[in-house]
Amino acid sequence: MEWRGLDLKKFSCGFEVTKEVIGGKWKGLVLYFLMNGPKRTSELKRIVPNITQKMLIQTLRELEDSGLVSRKMYNQVPPKVEYSSTELGESLKPILQELCQWGGHYAEQEYAEGEFEIAQPEEAS
Repeated sequence: MEWRGLDLKKFSCGFEVTKEVIGGKWKGLVLYFLMNGPKRTSELKRIVPNITQKMLIQTLRELEDSGLVSRKMYNQVPPKVEYSSTELGESLKPILQELCQWGGHYAEQEYAEGEFEIAQPEEAS
C-alpha cells in the first residue's frame, strides 16, 4: 500500500489490519484459490460460488491494490488476463490453510452428518 500523506490510520491490533486487507465476503476465498496457481477471471468465477462478475473484478482490484495479487495481460486477441498471488499474498498461505482446517473441524463438531459438505481444493479448481 502506498503512503497517503497525513492520513494516519489507527488500529487496535494487527488483526484489524489483516481484516482490512483480506476481510469481507470474498477476498480470502479468491486469494485462497489463486494460491493454487494463476487463474483467469472466468476460472475464478466458476470456482468461487455465488460471486457476481462485478464483485469478482472489484475484489481482484482491491487485492491487487493491497499487493497480494498481480494481474498479467497478454497481448492477444481475444484479450487474456491472468491473476496470481504475489510473494506477499503467498505469505498468507499457511494462515489461510489453518483457517480452512479450523473451519472443517468446526463444521464436524457443529453440524450433523449430511448437513454440510466442504469441497477439497482439487475438486474446487
